[in-house]
Amino acid sequence: MKKIQIADGIHMLTMNVEDILFEGIWEIANGVTLNSYIVQGEKTAIIDGVIGWDGVPETLYKNMEEIGVAPGSIDYLIVNHMEPDHSGWISNFRKIRDDFTIICTDKAAKMVSSFYGEDKIRVVKEGDTLDLGKGKVLSFHPVPNVHWPDTMYTHEKDTKTLFSCDMFGSFGRMGEHCFDDELTPEEKDFFEFEGIRYYSNVMATFTSSVKKAIEKAKSLEIKTIAPGHGPVYRRNPGKIMDDYSRFARYAEGAGKNEVAILWGSMYGMTAKAVEYAEGILQREGIKYNKLEMPLESESEMVAAVLKSAGVIIAAPTYEYKLFPPVAAALNELGRKRITGKAAFRFGSYGWSGGAEKELYEIMERNKMNWDLIESVEFEGAPGAEDLKKVEAGVLELIKKMRERVVL
Repeated sequence: MKKIQIADGIHMLTMNVEDILFEGIWEIANGVTLNSYIVQGEKTAIIDGVIGWDGVPETLYKNMEEIGVAPGSIDYLIVNHMEPDHSGWISNFRKIRDDFTIICTDKAAKMVSSFYGEDKIRVVKEGDTLDLGKGKVLSFHPVPNVHWPDTMYTHEKDTKTLFSCDMFGSFGRMGEHCFDDELTPEEKDFFEFEGIRYYSNVMATFTSSVKKAIEKAKSLEIKTIAPGHGPVYRRNPGKIMDDYSRFARYAEGAGKNEVAILWGSMYGMTAKAVEYAEGILQREGIKYNKLEMPLESESEMVAAVLKSAGVIIAAPTYEYKLFPPVAAALNELGRKRITGKAAFRFGSYGWSGGAEKELYEIMERNKMNWDLIESVEFEGAPGAEDLKKVEAGVLELIKKMRERVVL
């Protein structure tokens, strides 16, 4: 765990966590940071306290002491979001000091009670404040369904710091550089990639609420954005707000000038058409990401589709339905409410078709509203005429993509 002063009277305690499934679901090959913040006036508050992933809080307490904060002197625990990666140490802290107050929204209060048995809670609503003394005044601003219904922002008036918890966060471990103005070009690219993956895995389902939260952030006077995961934005906090606006547009059908090839093949027949489609994309200068299901992780799959302006669905018929790993991937994209994508499907069949019917059932059930180009189906291996149809479909997809590209 590292200790970093981000403003006068405000410190960040941050640690990298690796080799876990985030939320018990999402593979995070490049790790994730857990950030906690301490605000000191005459009284002291800790915002989104984090602990080691093994549940032992001694590392947190030791680091607090090293910046001159005795754990027993904490007056307020501010819970911006009740998910245990931000609140899991509350019960242990009660053993150190019994006289402290938890501050959270009304929806969080119910979970604080049910998760940890706590009842010393102050419920706050929009615009409520907490004066810590020495000029440090915190205000609270609920942003429900980002990505739990209990979530809120905490804003510090003196330094104009927004503690945004999961909002404006990112996957990815941090090295020596923890501020936006310190990041190398390679690190900026890294957190762009990890930010999209984080948004697609954690936030995409709640895009409409995220858009409201972005507008609420813009209504506050902000010099620094300090999220619960990822870098702190002190030089250009507007950059991460603009990024999140762009990610929200990706979830609603826009994307980079890229194609995600979501594919699977039983015996190599559909794979032959995939190889042919790749050649067309290469000829046309279009970047693409191949996602072979079920070998690709859902985390990477959802992120690649979210950021792409176009999607190729390449999957055969299997037992009168769509190849199950690809069908499962599409259902996950539907759950994540990734809508409005331009897409083209092709695939083989043997004794019978049926994949097309299930494709449309998935789209309709999840209200995905994808702009589907007429599919190409072929019996067994694709012939010359089938490949001509595949080429025409890919070219039409590229044309539709250009209307959706947002860099």
